[in-house]
This record gives sequence, structure tokens and C-alpha cells, in this order.
Amino acid sequence: MTTARAAPKRKRKHSLRSILNGIFWINNTGSQWRNLESKCPPWQTVFYHFTQLKARGIWEELLDFLVVTAREKDGRNASPSLLYIDSQSVKKVQFINEETCIDGGKNINGRKRTILVDKLGLPLAIKVTAANISDNKAGILAVDLLRGKVPKLQKVAADAGYKNAFCEHVDTNYHREVEIAQKPESSKGFVPEKNRWQVEIGPPKREFWMTQF
Repeated sequence: MTTARAAPKRKRKHSLRSILNGIFWINNTGSQWRNLESKCPPWQTVFYHFTQLKARGIWEELLDFLVVTAREKDGRNASPSLLYIDSQSVKKVQFINEETCIDGGKNINGRKRTILVDKLGLPLAIKVTAANISDNKAGILAVDLLRGKVPKLQKVAADAGYKNAFCEHVDTNYHREVEIAQKPESSKGFVPEKNRWQVEIGPPKREFWMTQF
């Protein structure tokens, strides 16, 4: 009786390091895949691996790992007890047609990026929606990405845009508190709000994330 042999695996032509460099180049420049710089593997190869890593959830796993690593390096618990949520509407770029619409309040035709960050400004959840999606709805979609990730979470700090459906969703489904920050009515101009600067100033420098691979 003969045993069928497994087909030999095809030898990899391009290193995973060079493929990752190509993905990072696209991310840093915002260029089209077809314009990938010549020293990288063919754009079709880089794009294929990017989509495969995305479909398998590898990017999310890497982000979660880097956040935990950074928190522990700073002497903090792996799971934060307080998170900060905010969104930003940005104009769409050429050739982007999915998940786009007009944010009437800000008069921006594009997408809305909603993030939840910890005390260090490290992202725990990122959700991209069309710009016309309300902060409440986008916030619900973003906070649901945290399911099972932050067992020690006690509170989410937000602005007035999240004071209705978002608060109810977090309370009903996760039994966590939402703290709404509002500046005094008598104040004029920019006034720093408690538990808001962490999400307002943006994520840490990209160099940190690059050196972790």
C-alpha cells in the first residue's frame, strides 16, 4: 500500500521582512499600492500578504501585544482601568469609495475615525466609519471591539457627543461608567478638560511601533 506524499511547499521568493517594509511604506506615505517603491517586492505580493494578515486578525493581535508591552514597560497593569474615547472626521482621498459620506456638522466628505486610548495615549480600539455616522453609534461600534480585552476597565471618559445611546450601551452591556467631560458655560476659547488630553493629542510616535517588530 502506497502513501500519498504531501505536495512540497513552494519556496518563498521574498522575505517577510521585505514584505512588511512594503506595507509600512504604504502606511507612511499613503501612496497607492501600484506606486510601491521599487526596492520592495511586487505590489501584488505585498498587497496579498497585507489582506491575508488582516483577514486572520494578525494586525489587531500585534497592536494588542504592543500596547501591553508598552504599558508593562511603563510599570502599569496590562489592562487599563480608564479609557478615553474621541472621533475625528477626515476628508477622503482619491480612489476611496467605501465607508464615506458627509459629516454635516463639520462639512467634511469622508470618514470618521473613532479611537479608545489609555492614559499613555496607546490605542486599544480603532473603528473607521462613514463621516455621517453619529458619535454615539460610532462609539458603540468601537467599544464593542474591546470585548474580552480589558477585564479591569472601570470607566470610559468621553465628551458630550457620547452622552446618550453610548452611555446606555456601555452601562447595559458592560456595566461600566461613562464620564462626560464638559467645560464650564462661562469659559471662552480653548479650555483643557479633565481626562481628555490623552485622546486629543493623538497616538505616540510611530518610531516606537516600528522598533517593536
